[in-house]
Amino acid sequence: MAQPAAAAVLIQLLRIIPSLPLQQALVVESLAYATLQGSASHEQWLEGRASSPSTAGAGVVELTREGDHALAVLNRPDSGNAIDQPMRDGLREAFALVNMDLTIASITLRAKGKAFSLGADLDEFGTTRDPATAHAIRQSTLPAAEALRCSDRFFVEVDGACVGAGLELAACASHITATRRSWFQLPELAMGIIPGAGGCVSISRRIGRQRTALMVLSGRRISASTALAWGLIDSIVDDLSGCNGKPDVVAA
Repeated sequence: MAQPAAAAVLIQLLRIIPSLPLQQALVVESLAYATLQGSASHEQWLEGRASSPSTAGAGVVELTREGDHALAVLNRPDSGNAIDQPMRDGLREAFALVNMDLTIASITLRAKGKAFSLGADLDEFGTTRDPATAHAIRQSTLPAAEALRCSDRFFVEVDGACVGAGLELAACASHITATRRSWFQLPELAMGIIPGAGGCVSISRRIGRQRTALMVLSGRRISASTALAWGLIDSIVDDLSGCNGKPDVVAA
């Protein structure tokens, strides 16, 4: 195996998570991720990756409300809705608002463009090299921490690629609808790390630790039909036009 240290940390983490409350499990995931951020393997990946800074501009989360329904839209299509710091902060603020305002019956997350999300913005990897500082930042900024608190009111509509941090956040929802062309992937192991945006917690809750481990260790894409069979998503539609951002019209 190309990344034995990261693989060992992943398996140990997935064994621990089921015994912990969700918020504590996120802390343990972040600590495991921080350990690997300081590893030689991740350092080698950072030094060896091709650098091509994005010209897409800062990410935006468009948050609107209609009655008691909220709609959050990822709007950075030129970068495949890669989640940068502004988008991450916007997502956390949106879910924090839902947790504070109980008159919001639901929040639906969808995205503009051909991809739901290609994951975390790779240009920001290595911005904070100190693992302890990086862990502290995650504890105060991680969208999944707020999303899991309102998971029963959280719905997701996926079209196209749903990768890395995008999938990790989506898996926090109570219902995920995806189009038939959608696909799902966790590519982090090749970077010497593991999912660190809440995914070891959220995804293993949906599909179990064995299938979560399979997704991470293989790094392979899975189709919408496989995701449905595994329970990673809850329904498949031909397109999302009939959903309208409201959970009461999500196809079953």
